[in-house]
Parts: sequence; C-alpha cells; structure tokens
Amino acid sequence: MHSMFKTFLTGLAVVCCFAATVHADLEFDQNVTPDIIFGSGNLNGAFTVERESGVEVGLRAKLRHNAAGAPENTFNSNGDGTYTFEAGVAPTQSSPTAVWSFEWSINSDYDGTSSLKLIDLTYSLSMTSTNGVSIPAFDPINDINPGSGTVLWDHAIGDNTTGNGGGTSAGSVGQYNTLITNNNVAQNSWKPHWFVAGFNPVVAGEYTFVLTASDGGGEVASTQMTVIVVPEPGAAVVLAMVAGLGLIRRRRR
Repeated sequence: MHSMFKTFLTGLAVVCCFAATVHADLEFDQNVTPDIIFGSGNLNGAFTVERESGVEVGLRAKLRHNAAGAPENTFNSNGDGTYTFEAGVAPTQSSPTAVWSFEWSINSDYDGTSSLKLIDLTYSLSMTSTNGVSIPAFDPINDINPGSGTVLWDHAIGDNTTGNGGGTSAGSVGQYNTLITNNNVAQNSWKPHWFVAGFNPVVAGEYTFVLTASDGGGEVASTQMTVIVVPEPGAAVVLAMVAGLGLIRRRRR
C-alpha cells in the first residue's frame, strides 16, 4: 500500500467512530489460544478478544487478496478494535469479492479452568453496517450451515495443544458432532459476500461484527470489531478535489 495513502487511511480511522459500543473488557492486537489452526502459514495476532470465565472469543480482519490476488498476513489493525481496508473488487477476483476477509476464533476453555467443550455453549455471530447490509445473528457452531443444509461446517477444530495449521475439519455430520463434543477450539476465515446479501465491495462504509458465547445463564464472553472500508486512492483524490472546489466557490461568493 502506498505510504501516503496508508497515512490517509490511518488518519481516517482515527476520526471514524466505532459503530457500536465497545465492551470495556476487550483487548486489542492479541494472539488467540492456542494459535491459528486453519491452514499453516496463517500468523497469529491482531485479534480483538474478550476472555471471561475461561472462554476466549476473538475477531480480526485480514488482507485476503493483495495486488497479486494472494492472501497476506496483513491485518491493518488500528489498535482499537477497528481495521481499515480499501474499497474495490479484489485483484484477480470477480465482484462481489472484496480485498478483505473476517476471521474468528472461539475457545471455550482457553486457560484450562472452564472444562467446557464447544458443544457446551451457544454462540452468536452477526454484522451490521452503515450501508444497510447485514448478517443476521446465527450460531456458527450449532446452527444449520445453509451451504450443506445440515449442522456441518468446515471450521478448523482442535484443542489447546493444536499447533499452527493443525486443526481438523469434519467430513460428515457425525464427525462434526464428535469434534465439537470433544474439543474446545474452533476457527474460520470467511469472505463477507458469502454471508452478506447485497454486499458491494466498491462501496465505502463501516462493518461491525459481534461474536458472543453464552451458557444457560446468559452471555459469558463477547467481542466486536469494526472494519472501516475507505474509498480507493483514486476516489479519495477525487473526493478531496471536489471538497476543495466547493470551498473555493464558497470563498468567492
């Protein structure tokens, strides 16, 4: 990313407000436990997390398609639960694929104190935006996967000893149920247009994701992040020029 435009993005992120109220217990730019277990080569870090009563939930955004169309361990975190990316269709991809993806991690027993497995809790993942598009809340562990029509997801699943890229993905409903019954870690990396009806990668805006883990007594841990999508460099220059012309005209009146 051009250094001048990166500075512009950082400045814009500072003035943009967080689209939702941030939990006081959120921690920023964190590693999740035990590591990134989906696909070797994906680095840990830059997660916005909450850890409570032995449960850890984390969210982050990632550069999924760089200039060559390849994934990159670039997270563009602003250090406050917001992440900034350029609008536009991802290089080498077709619309509505954006350059960024969102990644989540659930650990129901990150420090060995809760003894909970994934199946022992319920979860909620949702997204709202300034553009009017959204992801209605759903349980990414226990709900039916619309793609398979069953409770079968392609998450990377493991425990606190699972190493980088070492997660297991289920090939059947039975195997999936066994995995979430016997393990405490699930992670995935998703592109927004897979879940957001009407998503347009070219449009700038703010996308706020919330991930919550609950038990029978209510919410245990909840995290949230906002992905700030800003105009492409050319569009930003045009907007600045238009704003400048408007200022000149006002001064001449």
